[in-house]
Amino acid sequence: MSTNNGNPDRNCAGVERLAEANLPTEFGMFRIMAFKSNLTGEDFPVLVKGELSPDRPSLVRIHSQCLTGDVFLSLKCDCGRQLQRAMKLIQAEGHGVIIYQQQEGRGIGITNKIRAYALQDAGQDTVEANISLGFEADLRQYECCAEIIKQLGLRRIRLMSNNPDKIAAVKQAGIEIVERVSLEVEPHENSLGYMKTKKEKMGHLLEKVDPQENARVLISNPCKDR
Repeated sequence: MSTNNGNPDRNCAGVERLAEANLPTEFGMFRIMAFKSNLTGEDFPVLVKGELSPDRPSLVRIHSQCLTGDVFLSLKCDCGRQLQRAMKLIQAEGHGVIIYQQQEGRGIGITNKIRAYALQDAGQDTVEANISLGFEADLRQYECCAEIIKQLGLRRIRLMSNNPDKIAAVKQAGIEIVERVSLEVEPHENSLGYMKTKKEKMGHLLEKVDPQENARVLISNPCKDR
């Protein structure tokens, strides 16, 4: 697991809400808000559904930007499908928050992520590729995201995440997680290796990733889109 989240030199020094508007989506109507870090200048688009209350735990997703998965619908990862599932769950619940954290490639940026893809094509996994490029396995920070949650008036949440680092960072920020809501999706033949690496090397909570069973399924159904 990454140990980067507790680095005090990279903590968020405050975020400011700058804009807000309605956003009709395929999954329902949301409010979209723009927050900005006063320290780094990083923008944080945030989707909000319904009325939020400190007394009622709402669903919250901190989603790390994945241009390839979220926009281009890449099958190398589970990111785009996780985002869509989070929106569906919040729409069904009637209230919740998605914070879109612009830290592509676990913090290395889109260009280096594509370089990492090339290393993966040559046989490395996602962790090995980041390290080969001179980065830590995961450079993401969550302090600004936690501050946004607080600014929205939430103190008790139902966090949609499979990532233990993210869970620990939110708790460390003083936000009570009353429930962890799994956001696991079925492995695809192209994403199975990626998801296995997240489980085995980064400790992600992925119950559906069974190497032996998934291998049998993918061999028997090599073209089936799961």
